[in-house]
Formats: sequence, structure tokens, C-alpha cells
Amino acid sequence: MCTAITYSTKDHYFGRNLDLEYSYHEEVVVAPRNFPLLFRKCGSICSHYALIGMAFVVDDYPLYYDATNEKGLSMAGLNFPGNAHYFEERDGAVNIAPFEFVPWILGQCASVEEARQLLSRVNLININFSQVLPLSPLHWMIADQKEAIVVESVKDGLKVYDNPVGVMTNNPTFDIQLFNLNNFMNLSPEPARNSFAKELKLDDYSRGMGAMGLPGDLSSASRFVKVSFTRMNSVSGDSEEESVSQFFHILGSVEQQRGCVHLGGDKYEITIYSSCCNMDKGIYYYKTYENSQITAVDMHGTDLDGSELVQYPLRKQQQIRYE
Repeated sequence: MCTAITYSTKDHYFGRNLDLEYSYHEEVVVAPRNFPLLFRKCGSICSHYALIGMAFVVDDYPLYYDATNEKGLSMAGLNFPGNAHYFEERDGAVNIAPFEFVPWILGQCASVEEARQLLSRVNLININFSQVLPLSPLHWMIADQKEAIVVESVKDGLKVYDNPVGVMTNNPTFDIQLFNLNNFMNLSPEPARNSFAKELKLDDYSRGMGAMGLPGDLSSASRFVKVSFTRMNSVSGDSEEESVSQFFHILGSVEQQRGCVHLGGDKYEITIYSSCCNMDKGIYYYKTYENSQITAVDMHGTDLDGSELVQYPLRKQQQIRYE
């Protein structure tokens, strides 16, 4: 499963944890402005906003997990099993396959508002990328520097939700996740106060007791609550280093360690990678399960007017600085 968040200091940031039991050999991939974006049912876009993000490249096609375009609009697809529903082609709609959805939105839109306009015509269709790569059940968070939304294709159609917490995990549907926060409205980063019974002398015997009841398990519903609380109460300096560091600390509050989520046999779900993209500067930061050192790729260090993908294999070996 996965977690995506936004975060703002002086600049604005977007990123995610990818939690799976295996890797698809993902890389940091820049799609420059003149790289042809081909779509199965609605032609191609040969000139578009440049993108940077994490992708699995197959036959020179970037299957983006998350990405940010040169205007700062960002998007991530997260697992949504049991709820995601894709449709047959429909006349009069823009029929987009889910694996095309990220570049289709980010290639054309500079803001969430522009994305909303395109979404009003979208029909996500049930077409596999290939016989060996079937569709994944996904939903998406889209964010710019001002706002965020969640997009879910379910049996009732395409749902678009405002996202005031800047957080998304997996199941259940986003409206239920958001409503569930009502159950934790008593949590606080401040010291605990005795509201149990004024007749009793109860002691605040440990720091952090104001947040007692904050979920700590790795289910998607619990991660939504925990990372929302962490993000909404987060405090950091506004330098790039402090902001990026804090962003990874927020994601770290819900990262998954090998051994805690057993999937049978020798399979365990882990946080394959964590990412953080500066939406204003186009700098994509990441770290992997094996390598906790932060690596950065600046999209503006490539030729953004090019016509070929630029790929950066992940640095997965642990980096340790010896004194």
C-alpha cells in the first residue's frame, strides 16, 4: 500500500511512499517537452509541459507512479483494490487508460483548476498496458501549490474530492477516510489535560500523551490518520534542507519495515522508495529501502526542450559516511 502527502514552507512539496513487496525497476524519469506522449484512444501530444517523477519505463513509455510538471502540478497513483472500477469506452468522453492518466493530466495542466476542467470529460477505461502488465486498481491525488484533490473511478463513476489535509492512502474511499478524522478530533500535540473526571487526580506522566489514541498500525485507514496528524502539526524551518528533511520525517511516520506486513512465504511489504519533489523548483528527491541517503535530481539540469526520455537509475546501495 502507499501514502502521498503535500507540505509547504517557503516552497511547496509533493511526494509519496511506495509500499510493495517487489520492485518494477523504477527510475527517476524526465519526459521533456517534445517527447511524444501517446494515448491508446485519443491520439498523442507532441508538445507539452515537461515532467519529472518515478516511473517504470517499458518500450520507451514511462509508467509514472508519481510526477511533477514544470509548473508544479503534481500527481501520484496509489493502490485502491476492491474499489477501483474502470469502464468501457464511451462516446463523447475522453477515454483514457489509467496507466496514461498521469502524463495526460500533467502534460496539459498547470493547476488543479485546469485539471478539474479536464476531469469533467474523462472516462477511465479498462485496457491493460500489455498481456504481462495488467491494469492496477488505482486512485490519484493531484496537487498544486494552492490545493489538492483526490480522483477515484468507482462503480458509480468518476469522483473528485477536495483534499483539505493534503494526504492520501488507500482504502476505504476518500470521503470515508476524511470522515474518520472526526473520531480523532481530541488528539493534540499539547500536553494531555484531565477531562476524564475532575474528581480524580490524573497525571500527565509522559510527554506525548495529548496524542494518545493516535493509530500506530500499518493499515491504510490508520496511516491516513497518523500521517494527517503528523503533517498538520508539523513544524520546520523553511530552508530547502530543513523542508526536505521534514518532509521525509513526515513520510517516515508511516513507512513500512520488512517483517511487519507478511504476505505469505518470504514476501513482506516494505517502503520501496520515498519521494519528495520541490514543486516550485522541479527538484526530485528520493531515498530507497536499502539506501537512506537522500538523492536529488533537478529536472532543469536536463534539456527540457528535448524529445527523448532522460532516465536516472536509483542509487539503492546504502551510503554511509565514515569519519
